[in-house]
Amino acid sequence: MTKILLLSDTHGYIDAAILKYVQQADEVWHAGDIGDLKVSDQIKSLKPLRAVYGNIDSGQIRTEFPLDAKFRCEEVDVWITHIGGYPGRYERRVKNELRLNPPRIFISGHSHILKVMPDKKLNLIHMNPGAVGKHGFQKVRTMLRFEIDGKEIRNLEVIEFPR
Repeated sequence: MTKILLLSDTHGYIDAAILKYVQQADEVWHAGDIGDLKVSDQIKSLKPLRAVYGNIDSGQIRTEFPLDAKFRCEEVDVWITHIGGYPGRYERRVKNELRLNPPRIFISGHSHILKVMPDKKLNLIHMNPGAVGKHGFQKVRTMLRFEIDGKEIRNLEVIEFPR
């Protein structure tokens, strides 16, 4: 079993409250707009990090992290990208590849809007953890945590912080 903490859109912000949840995870996944390498460095000092760069990220961050992260966690295929859309409204760049080779979990950030929804046509789960940074319009800062146990995705939980 692997405990995952999923976050996005930190925009250079990280604090002790976020790091408390990082310490409880086995892996941390970041869906872009990291904002400052101090964020990823602090996470990596505690737990393994899988991350992608977002549209606000600097060349330095883009050198360290890819546009897309495709990997397998236990028996679950995962694809993380920053701007990916959601079921029924996927971005043009990812739409055809999702249709041809869908992962079990498709993760994007960017919108600052928390979403977890099935795509019944592609048999995948879309996740957007919202935004945990303080930059943006969101009234509540959010992250997700869940477990992957073999082929099973379970115990999904929304973590909320006041703005």
